[in-house]
Order: sequence, then structure tokens, then C-alpha cells
Amino acid sequence: MGGSVTTTLIADDKAAAQLPGGKLRVLLVEDELADAELVLRALRQSGFEATEDLVQTAEEFIALVRRNSYDIILADYKLPNWNGMESIELLRRESLDIPVILVSGALGELTAVECIKQGAADYVLKDQLARLPGSVRRAVREKELREENRQAQEDLARSNRDLEQFAYVASHDLQEPLRMVATYTQLLAERYRGKLDADADKYIHYAVDGALRMQKLVQDLLTFSRVGRQHVALQSTDCNIVLQTALLNLEAAIREGHAVVEHGQLPVVMADSSQLAQVFQNLIGNAVKFHGAESPLVRVNAEAQAKEWVFSVADNGIGIAPEQAENVFIIFRRLHTRAEYPGNGIGLSICKKIIEQHGGRIWFESEPGHGSSFRFTLPIKVNTN
Repeated sequence: MGGSVTTTLIADDKAAAQLPGGKLRVLLVEDELADAELVLRALRQSGFEATEDLVQTAEEFIALVRRNSYDIILADYKLPNWNGMESIELLRRESLDIPVILVSGALGELTAVECIKQGAADYVLKDQLARLPGSVRRAVREKELREENRQAQEDLARSNRDLEQFAYVASHDLQEPLRMVATYTQLLAERYRGKLDADADKYIHYAVDGALRMQKLVQDLLTFSRVGRQHVALQSTDCNIVLQTALLNLEAAIREGHAVVEHGQLPVVMADSSQLAQVFQNLIGNAVKFHGAESPLVRVNAEAQAKEWVFSVADNGIGIAPEQAENVFIIFRRLHTRAEYPGNGIGLSICKKIIEQHGGRIWFESEPGHGSSFRFTLPIKVNTN
């Protein structure tokens, strides 16, 4: 085990040593000036234009990292009043991402591995300083990659926010003109139905139907965009009460479909009750809508697994074909024609967005012709009493 770790580090250092040097701002945590000079000489001989600051105490360290920007920190493991590993914790407290390489006269391999686990970028023994330039190059490159990844994540989040803002504004502003179109086409149909030829009646019907469908589509888009804009107010929520609210909202559909909804005892979780009710309503509503020859039977349950509750909404409906699995949670991606089942294909997208905002995940299991089981997780409520 120990030999394989050392071999890997040496191989990486040889590869990194081929990379060019460049300007390097170094913070040395070292109490021996001669050792500091040896470290700097090793860096400069490998092509680095190294400039350095030297500190020996934690107070000096904090003052300098707050004032200056460093590419790398080279820290002795053991100093008279503190050790190099403490510099990693100080950087965390300051929310700074600066690679720390331990440079020590003697460091057992178990200790070295533990230091890397705690956040050190690498370790180099003082009698093996030829390894140092490669180790520095690798650590600096890893930091650059972390920064690139962080920037990409920020850009993606900003792009998503811009898209949500656009969807909200567009759907909100389209409501009034669409309402006018729908209203006047309906008036046109009422006034002139049967008074013109058959083609005119057909065209008017198409106009009314298109306007109403567009109006519903815009309303659904507005609902979806609001989920991302609303603050999730997490509070202690009894899922049994939330489920009853959803069933009350679905009362007409359940009665018309002769559906039966069964449920076990559900837990108390930290959630936004109105959004969680929307999840139950969408999942149960789909189970009632997409039924087969038999009357819909829906079962809602929850069980604790590790640190989360796993909820399930299972039905005896038509199921979902395997080739449609990737489309289930995509907004406006319908799996059936409007002639077969009404709707715009937004309900499951809203469920996914809500559950993810609550720190959970959602998925499904299904067999065509034998029903589906949608599952989602919520963190187990932490008892603060």
C-alpha cells in the first residue's frame, strides 16, 4: 500500500516536471532560513520566477494571506509553536483556496497520507527537493481546474436564473393578449356558429381551440417558473395533512375516475407544505389520469432509509415504456397525444424541481401495462429538542 502511493507520486512528479515554470508567489511557513533558501533554489532551478514571503507564526500567516494573493503555500510540518497542517484549517476559516504542500525533514508515510486526506495537496521531504517543482506545478494546475469548474458552475447557475426570469416575464406578459384572443374567438364562435359555411365553423373552432391551448400552456409555464423564483419556506410539515390537502384538490377527478387512494402513516418532514402538496397532487393526479381498463388504485407510502425518507406513489395504470424513460421529467415533453390524454406535460417537471429544491431526488420504476411507482426522497427531520 505504502509503496504504491510513493510510486504514483513520483510518476506524477516526473510528468509535471516537464511543464513550464513561470511566475510563482510563494508563502513559506518555515523557521529555518537555510531550509527556506534550499526550497526557493529548487523552484528557481526548475524555471520558476519565485517571489516569497516567510512566516513563522499563525498570526503572521493570517495577516499575510488576508493581505496578499499566493499561488502556493509551502509549510514545514513541525514548527516550535504550531505545525503546517494548521495552515490548512486557517485557510478554510478564511474561505481561501490556496494549495498547501508540506515540506518536512521527516514525515512518516501514514502521517503523510493522513495530511493529504485532511487537505494537503502533497508532501515533499527536504532531502528529496527535486520532487518539489513537479509537485508545485501539479498543485497549481489542480487549483486552476477547481477555479474553472467553479466558474462554469456559476455561469450555468446564472444562465438558469436568466432563463427562469425570461420564462416568468414572457409567460406573465403573454397572459393578457392571449386572454383577449381567447375571449374574442369564443365570442366569434358563439355569434356566427351555423350562420356561415361549414369551413368557416371549422376554422373558428381551430382558432378557439388553439387560443385556449396556448393560454393553458402559458399558465403552465408561469407555474413552472414560479417554482424557481419562490423561496422555499422549510418548516415542520405533517405529510398526512399535506396528502389530505392534495386529495381534496383532486376530489372531482378521483370521483369521476372511480379511483381508490390508499396510504400508510406518513412522516413529519422539513418542507414547504404548499409545494409538497403540489408534488402529491401531480403524482396522484397522473396515476388517476393514466389508468388502464381497471379502476385506478393508488398507494402512497414512505419508509426511512439511512438519513432520508423515501416516498412512493404507486399505481396500477398503463405504465411507461422503457424508451420513454429519459423524457418523463422534461418540461412539455408529452408521452401521449392530446386526443389520448389532456395536459401539457409539465406536472412531473414541477415535481422534479420542487423535490430537488428540498434537497431530495425523484425517479420512477415502471412496467408497461402493469403500473408505475414514482419515488422521491426528503431528508429526515432533525430533532432539535
